[in-house]
Amino acid sequence: MSRYEQAAALPEKQAEAMNQAGNEPAVFVEYYTDPLCSWSWAFEAQWRRLRYECAGRLGWRYHMGGLLPNWQSYDDPFNDIGSPTQMGPQWLHVSELSGTPLDGHLWQRDPPASSYPACIAVKAAQCQGQAVAESYLRRLREAVMLEQRNIARQDILLEVAQQTARAAPKKPSLDLDRFSADLNMPQTMEAFRQDLREAAYHGIGRFPTLIVRCFDGHGIVLVGYRPYDVLKAALEHLVPDLLQRSEISCKDLVVDYVTHWQRVTAHEVAEIFDGDSNRILELLESLIAKGALALADDSQSEVPIYIPAL
Repeated sequence: MSRYEQAAALPEKQAEAMNQAGNEPAVFVEYYTDPLCSWSWAFEAQWRRLRYECAGRLGWRYHMGGLLPNWQSYDDPFNDIGSPTQMGPQWLHVSELSGTPLDGHLWQRDPPASSYPACIAVKAAQCQGQAVAESYLRRLREAVMLEQRNIARQDILLEVAQQTARAAPKKPSLDLDRFSADLNMPQTMEAFRQDLREAAYHGIGRFPTLIVRCFDGHGIVLVGYRPYDVLKAALEHLVPDLLQRSEISCKDLVVDYVTHWQRVTAHEVAEIFDGDSNRILELLESLIAKGALALADDSQSEVPIYIPAL
């Protein structure tokens, strides 16, 4: 049995987090990622579908991986990347393989010097809870992956926080004053360092990486981008019949999915229909025309972001 499949006792802090996630979820995921990771952005479609179809039976917590400390120490021999100019073609490759919209022009125009500031900002948002952290992390991903915004800059991190607070009709929303204060607190930096230590302890060097555990201690580790069928099979190996699909009409399903996530791309909606993009684009346009959905007006990207109708 490999180290990725070994059963292990569930640490006390993870059991506590599972209990706090609500209604005792059947599995808990420690998700190691980075706001600047293009493969994690590509994985959003599968990750969101998984959680939607688990219908509350899955708990999770994000850990920031620190993908890019700085360009002097960064080296990715697997993808042959050692400079910012080499990152743009890699993003194009990720987009072509996954179908995820990505804009790599950032790496020629205003390349981020590090992913650490964005990681620390996510930890600052996490002080306000997982839901707040997720909203902020999502908006950071959109900013860098679609809008060519340099999320290594503190002014951009604060702008994204403002947009996150404004675009969150659901509670809890991001408290900007608290976020600004937590951004520079020693405790926030220590929380990020703890994520780095845990990633090193588990030997995690690629993102996304998911450590999936059940209450009985059995678990698996999933490393890298995975198609949905592989992800589903892995989790149902641990907990049979974990995922459930609502028997509702396509239109109702799309509206419910967008309402659930608040901000989605057409690619993400297509994922729940196994990638039928042309059909989904027509359906999204018809739902906008009927007033059931709307387009976000705070995105600087040409890629449409669908939101619930106000």
